[in-house]
Amino acid sequence: MKHQSKGIELARKLGISPSRGIEAVLKAQLIAAVEKESEKQKLTHTELAKRAKLPRSAVTGILSGSLQKVTLDRILRLVEAVGLFPEIKLKKLA
Repeated sequence: MKHQSKGIELARKLGISPSRGIEAVLKAQLIAAVEKESEKQKLTHTELAKRAKLPRSAVTGILSGSLQKVTLDRILRLVEAVGLFPEIKLKKLA
């Protein structure tokens, strides 16, 4: 529910659909987890890019907060590259 309410509030502020707001919040949370874990492992953007099989410039862009045109696929590759596994729960709307 936390993702949903944050996403809906973000969507309202930006004038976008609620689903896009929720997507932005989820992406930001996944990226934050990647940043935290890559810092813990002392990984450079180059090392992270090699592990995720992504261009270094893409990794730098994603980790610097650019959510525009960042696919969930690329973020999940980064999540996997630092040894994390995402869990997603679905709930019925009340």
